[in-house]
Amino acid sequence: MARILLVEDELNLLKMTCMMLSKAGHDVVEQSSGQKAIEMLSNEGKSGHGLDIDIVLTDYRLNDVTGLDVLHTVKSIDDSTQVLLVTAYATTQTAVEAMRDGAFDYIEKPFKRDELLALIDKACARRSMMREKIVHVLKNDTKTILPDFIGDSEQMRNVMDMVSRVAPTRANILITGESGTGKEVVARAIHQISGIQGPFIPVNCGAIPESLVESEFFGYAKGAFTGAVKDKDGFFQAAKGGTLFLDEIAELPLSMQVKLLRAIQEKKIQPVGSAHEIPVSVRIIAATNRDLRTEVDAHRFREDLFFRLNVIQISLPALRERKEDIPKLIHHFIRGFNRELDKQLTGVDDDVLDILLKYDYRGNVRELENIIEHAATLELSQKISFSSLPAYIKNSLSDFPPSQHACTTNSTPHEESNAPTKELSSRMASSQEMLQKVDVSGGVELEGMVEDLERGLIEQALQKANGNKTEAAKLLGISFRSLRYRLKKYGYE
Repeated sequence: MARILLVEDELNLLKMTCMMLSKAGHDVVEQSSGQKAIEMLSNEGKSGHGLDIDIVLTDYRLNDVTGLDVLHTVKSIDDSTQVLLVTAYATTQTAVEAMRDGAFDYIEKPFKRDELLALIDKACARRSMMREKIVHVLKNDTKTILPDFIGDSEQMRNVMDMVSRVAPTRANILITGESGTGKEVVARAIHQISGIQGPFIPVNCGAIPESLVESEFFGYAKGAFTGAVKDKDGFFQAAKGGTLFLDEIAELPLSMQVKLLRAIQEKKIQPVGSAHEIPVSVRIIAATNRDLRTEVDAHRFREDLFFRLNVIQISLPALRERKEDIPKLIHHFIRGFNRELDKQLTGVDDDVLDILLKYDYRGNVRELENIIEHAATLELSQKISFSSLPAYIKNSLSDFPPSQHACTTNSTPHEESNAPTKELSSRMASSQEMLQKVDVSGGVELEGMVEDLERGLIEQALQKANGNKTEAAKLLGISFRSLRYRLKKYGYE
């Protein structure tokens, strides 16, 4: 049967209801104080694994807090735990507010035994259904968990495991990682499989002018300032019952950090120009590419807000730390750009893969995606070739030591990489010397210069190889297919 937390400050009713539920086969935990119940729930929620409570049966009017306070605590930790309110003061407004904030139902005092047990059975069925749905998704459909997160590296498996564990809860989450690692993708995945029915509202905290940040977050009342001709909802109201994703949270000014902390703690907001507070129930997921502990030490970020947001932390690895995932990411992006650009690209040339495996991505996955988009747009053959890569990637070749070899994976077989020969390395060094002599102050035709350089190197390689294209390709450190494409591009027979 169910594990039930019973919250009732009237001791006789507490004992009587506990006995009734226990006789029906339920495991009952008693609390005679709403505040103690909240503390118990909060401590259990710190594990990040949700609540081991199926049903919370709480009186609406308690001596220290209200049943709605208990409800809000439960829903902030585990949305699948069902809350039933017991009240002798039931009004339409009470019922609407409770149901709107996530209560399963309410029952009036004095209640009948069979009526209460039937309501508990329905709540248990709802709890089981939500749990089964989440378990099914997590075990059988990993593509649904992170549809845009590609990779089998250990780092990515750890991220997916953490997502699966925290998604069913309502704990606040802080996602950290460099720019371009996919923090919003993870936030959306958590929301998607959490069972939360409300919307996902993403907010770039660094893109809001400081003078507007409070009204954007909390909304404003008509007449609050010049131009406020009607009431306007803010981000919190827009995300009510759902997830509010606060990207680049470290960019918030200190004055707003204080107000955000209060909104998260009290679960209430006060629109600009309004004299009334509005209760809100949202899940907060924050993200940053900065070290918030360093920001706290530098007094640029409030320590109390940091601890409030950092209940659960998910750290995303940089792409250079999981290069074995690059081949799969490349093919994932190519499939997407094939649809977008109406192309039929089948992959990348071996020398291109070699380069992309060696390159360190300051922009992480986002930069790799941009590289593939650039190359896919320009490529005329069926595979992305060296000539279609962005110029800065081509120029980065000189940064690779000749002995450096590409990473290999079992997931995407490819031919053995062609490491640059000493001759090619010396040519690259000569190219760098030539570039230093170029004066761009009067303007240059970059594409033409790159083509001239490429054509000249190809001609030299063919002369050295006595016209043997296979040998010429080896001298140039590219595949035979890539050389053949370039010969056709420049009109060689």
